[in-house]
Amino acid sequence: MAGAPASRAEPTDVRRDPVVEAVAEVMPCVVNVATERRVEASDPFQEFFLRFYGPQNSSSLGSGVIISEDGDLLTNLHVVNRATRIQVKLSDEAGGAVYEVEPVFAQINIDIALLKIIPKKKGEKFKAVKFARDDDLLLGETVIALGNPFGLGESVSRGILSSKRRAVARENEPLGMANWLQTDALINPGNSGGPLINVRGELIGINAAILQEAQGIGFAIPIKEVRAALNDILAPETASRWFGARVSQEGPLEVTSVDAKSPAGKAGLKTGDTILEVNGKKPADFMEFNRRLREGPGLDFTLAYRREGAPGEARVHLLPFREFFKQRLGVDIQELTPALVDQLGLGRLGGTGSGLLISGVEKGSPADGASLREYFVIAGVEGQRVHNAFDAFQFLAGVEKGEAVRVSLLIPRTKGDLILGYQRGEAALKLR
Repeated sequence: MAGAPASRAEPTDVRRDPVVEAVAEVMPCVVNVATERRVEASDPFQEFFLRFYGPQNSSSLGSGVIISEDGDLLTNLHVVNRATRIQVKLSDEAGGAVYEVEPVFAQINIDIALLKIIPKKKGEKFKAVKFARDDDLLLGETVIALGNPFGLGESVSRGILSSKRRAVARENEPLGMANWLQTDALINPGNSGGPLINVRGELIGINAAILQEAQGIGFAIPIKEVRAALNDILAPETASRWFGARVSQEGPLEVTSVDAKSPAGKAGLKTGDTILEVNGKKPADFMEFNRRLREGPGLDFTLAYRREGAPGEARVHLLPFREFFKQRLGVDIQELTPALVDQLGLGRLGGTGSGLLISGVEKGSPADGASLREYFVIAGVEGQRVHNAFDAFQFLAGVEKGEAVRVSLLIPRTKGDLILGYQRGEAALKLR
């Protein structure tokens, strides 16, 4: 209408700078992690983190960050290690509800634990943080450490990226300060396990520690190492399914390695292939790709891929670990549960409480030839202790047919059907 006054735009709130916007975006992804048991066991991190923190409380030990809508979340392993019960509390922005949590897997060398929120209703979704690109780090850029410490509410500290990691992590060695990101953003014990983000609201690291001897120096595990750990943690093998290939963690799902003897190798997958679909559906990223192989109702998968510009298809049958041990050794195995340990008297009668219980031996098999019998416990392979089926699989998967391996055993001493105790022994098995 002629003569009508021009509309006036709402004034911009000058307080809402990129840091405030990033915090508002990510804080709903941040949780408080509470445990029911004091972390006091001897493990690779005990002395290291006592140096940073001193003794820790028995509950509300740290923070975590949700990384998928399905409720996967990351924290530090030292926050939840040896906890008998884990709960998380969402931030106030996400409703503040408390959820039970189950552990999925962990990486000791990197001090990362993956947990899974148990939803209260079917189809429940959670706010998830976005990952930054690997090595997309600028010295001096503004970074923000978020947490939900001690169940008291949200915590935010701001600083700069003071240093990128100074050294490349060596295989099978724990990450230390030389491998971590350094920042002057305050990272107190309660923020441990929470996210370190950039002003775009992207996850660049997992808060790990603050050095008490140096005022205002904090450290975080770089996103590149977090991604690599997740790729190992979420691999089908940690769900007792042998796939035998790894895909890239960033960008297109390119196959980065293939074990020629594995189901993936036998199906024809090769390094450099780009995965397009799993059973007719495109996975969003490497986490979804691995999850489909881990959690699919069956063991048969059709993988559509591109190789040097040409389409291809691989039909993969994942091999359950129970079948792997039966094929290679000729044994049926069970992982030791607390109930089995009590039932068999392993803890009381000199056992270790960890290992693989032999529940059956195939006649004429390598195990039978080495005089292994039902109720023997495989405690180690080639001098390395075996805690579970995944440990044993890792030791045995690379052994060629006909090669011998040395197996450490716990051998029951019996009187009739009664187990009186266990004695240690060894056997050499030629794998088939």
